[in-house]
Amino acid sequence: MNKGRSKWVVFLAAAAILTLILPACAGVRRTEPPTPVPEQMAKKPPIPQALGSPTGQEPRLKVYIKEEGRVQEMPFEEYVAGVVGGEIKNDWPMEAIKAQAIIARTFVLKFIKDKGHSKYGNAHISTDIEEAQAWNMEAVNERIKKAVAETRGQVIVYNGDYVNAWFHSNAGGKTATAVEGLAYKEGNPPYIQVVSSPDDSSVIPPDEKSWSAEFSKQEVIKAVKQMGKQIDDFSSIKIGRRGPSGRAIEIVLDSTPVSAPDLRIALGSTRMKSTLLDEVRLNGDQVIFKGRGYGHGVGMSQWGAYSMAKRGKKAEDIIKHYFKGVQIVKLWP
Repeated sequence: MNKGRSKWVVFLAAAAILTLILPACAGVRRTEPPTPVPEQMAKKPPIPQALGSPTGQEPRLKVYIKEEGRVQEMPFEEYVAGVVGGEIKNDWPMEAIKAQAIIARTFVLKFIKDKGHSKYGNAHISTDIEEAQAWNMEAVNERIKKAVAETRGQVIVYNGDYVNAWFHSNAGGKTATAVEGLAYKEGNPPYIQVVSSPDDSSVIPPDEKSWSAEFSKQEVIKAVKQMGKQIDDFSSIKIGRRGPSGRAIEIVLDSTPVSAPDLRIALGSTRMKSTLLDEVRLNGDQVIFKGRGYGHGVGMSQWGAYSMAKRGKKAEDIIKHYFKGVQIVKLWP
């Protein structure tokens, strides 16, 4: 009798211990890192309502052709091909061209999602490079058609939304944050970080690797006034604050600081090629800027993409090097 009761007590004690242990084990399991979501299961952003296209179907675009002063409707991928023809050389490595196609597609969808339409009437987008992207159908060859076809419907997303698909010609070895490179007023997106960029190809034009530009004092004064700063003269000019990549955030004229990215645009971005400056000085009535790279430095460096593709990297590798934590999703077949 006592033996039976002892066995029963042992059984109840064991059951009580299990009752304590099992929830604890379950709690441990719940704190383990979640399984990464496969790329093909990543959340896809909706196609902008302004396009009026069902989910999963290629939209049609109304494009204002600035050179001809008219609106032309065309399939979305036809427009993308024209942008790629306008923005990158059609004899470059295929994976670099593919990366440009994915960026071009993302750019226009983000543009339409945010703005709804072009500044040109009822068009969705335009060929005006000041508003959107360059566009050149005459440069579209079989290689560009192949790159666009093989990336058909692919866009870059971060947390299920289109990224700002920024790109530039040459980062000078290191990319910029959006705040320092573009004076971006909405803060720096988490997917834009300072990364090394292999802008070291021997075929890069020498004046993109290292450049010098001269402006008269009057040109600089006029540009600063266009930016809303009232100055009539200055006796000194220097680089002020720099950003994480080393680019100038401010240029200081006497004691007046002005935005370096904005000054670059006001002076002419093809002359003052970047804000990755090594020297700024006044020589009599001439202002001399010396720097490296070409463009704002944010997002993908095209020459960096060229070098990466030459070294065997795929378009996805290139994009994920310049845009951190992003995914590439396919919106239509």
